[in-house]
Amino acid sequence: MSKLHRFSRTELLIGKAGVSALQKTSVAVFGLGGVGSYAAEALCRAGIGRLTLVDFDNICISNINRQLHAMDGTVGKSKSAVMAERLRLINPAAAIIPVQEFYSAENSDTLLDNRFDYVLDAIDHFTSKIHLLKSCRERDIPVIASMGAAMKLDPTLIRVADIAATSRCRMARSVRKLLRKEGIETGITVVYSTEEFRAVTDGAPVKIELPDGGEWQRRMTLGSISYIPAIFGMTMAGVVVNNLLKNRAGRLNCIELAVDCH
Repeated sequence: MSKLHRFSRTELLIGKAGVSALQKTSVAVFGLGGVGSYAAEALCRAGIGRLTLVDFDNICISNINRQLHAMDGTVGKSKSAVMAERLRLINPAAAIIPVQEFYSAENSDTLLDNRFDYVLDAIDHFTSKIHLLKSCRERDIPVIASMGAAMKLDPTLIRVADIAATSRCRMARSVRKLLRKEGIETGITVVYSTEEFRAVTDGAPVKIELPDGGEWQRRMTLGSISYIPAIFGMTMAGVVVNNLLKNRAGRLNCIELAVDCH
């Protein structure tokens, strides 16, 4: 019997070549909230060899209901730094790079300078989100984006589709319109929910301070639950892992890799 290791069960599913392929990949997660934190950990536990974690924000107490890194003892600390520390404990062999920055047009070239095999967009700031998606398209970097996970309760209505095929998601509708202005009609994979949006009955605009001294304003604080953002993030990670394995299959032995090469 072979010696057990932290990816033994993964190896039984995708083979040694599959595990090796994932170890050689570089993936970036932009936004480490309820969606991004779960996506990042799922990728790490799947064996991704290099993970770049980008988020400007610090953990606050209201994050505890849905964000993986948020708990007593981490409030006030950098999301990217805390998440990096956690992932290094899961897989010490992985290269985990925390980046505490707010993604924008000004630092886009720097943040996307390393060649990523995949980018996960879990940003909730529209200007940054659209710029990131457009930049990935221009650089030919595979990308998957999260749409609105707030104000949802039904996990059975979460879907994966091209942005052009989404329906009944307010965020997806807005993203479609903004991407269309950039000349992008299709080709962006998203995770979204078809659940009807619940009306906001309370809440006020929230201003968030950026590391450079600036600030951006969310229109209103939206309600959330523990499991919906987590499922969004896990789903994104699943799509990424499956696509990475399929993309590598052409250069590996398809039988050993144990995935469909067609």
